[in-house]
Amino acid sequence: MKDLKSQASRSTTPGKGGLTPEIQSRIGHQLRAMYDDVVRQGVPDRFAELIKKLDAPGATPQLGEEGGSNDNNNGRD
Repeated sequence: MKDLKSQASRSTTPGKGGLTPEIQSRIGHQLRAMYDDVVRQGVPDRFAELIKKLDAPGATPQLGEEGGSNDNNNGRD
């Protein structure tokens, strides 16, 4: 009787991560499903075009209209 209780408690008690194996498995399945959905969506056309431009020989990154300023005060002093 004692062995059954110890086996049952081992299979339902949280591991090192604080989650039971069942919960870890469910999280893993959900993450895989979400990842598969994202992969199926593919790369948007505008991203594919941007990647082609950046991969082109002699391509140089262009700065935005603000000249690459890192000033985040939006014109305020």
